[in-house]
Amino acid sequence: MLTMQDRMNTRIHPQWIEQKFAWYRALWIECGELIEHYGYKWWKKQTPDMEQVRLEVIDIWHFGLSALFDGKQGVAAIAEQIAMAVEDFTPAGLDVREATEALALHALQTHGFCPQRFWELMHAADMDFNDLYSAYVGKNVLNFFRQDHGYQSGSYQKLWQGREDNEHLVEILAALDSAAQDYADQVYQCLQARYPGPRADGSQ
Repeated sequence: MLTMQDRMNTRIHPQWIEQKFAWYRALWIECGELIEHYGYKWWKKQTPDMEQVRLEVIDIWHFGLSALFDGKQGVAAIAEQIAMAVEDFTPAGLDVREATEALALHALQTHGFCPQRFWELMHAADMDFNDLYSAYVGKNVLNFFRQDHGYQSGSYQKLWQGREDNEHLVEILAALDSAAQDYADQVYQCLQARYPGPRADGSQ
């Protein structure tokens, strides 16, 4: 996943590590979006949209992974760092809102990313590592798909048949086997089959 994230970030900006982008800011804003999907308004009836909550968890993971690249450590060293941080993880029993706020607060205070607090959020959202991996690959592919279809230029269509591309992605991932060797390719092909705009090569 670290390798895939590096590839995605490099696609957007070749010297992304040296640019020292404010990944922590994107991270805590995603936390706010997660809470919107989960619900926080006690003055009206709200039902948590857990599929969208889990997609926001994956978006947070994208920015969290990015924040761990400092230009000094390679992918293997960062992976070991994450593994050691969560090796003896014991959930504190926070609910989704509490875990999200704890992660956002850490990001705001340190301008960094805490794998342990992220693991707490994963646990609160009823996700395990396999869930994280399969959804991450799916969202990473969607991000490449967006770039291939004009995300930066503004020509990409995010709404397909009245629904956001993220919602289509959830349906696609549910129908595929994440253990398949060509899992990422299958996700891309399914996105292409649903996309209402022109293909990346300009054809309809």
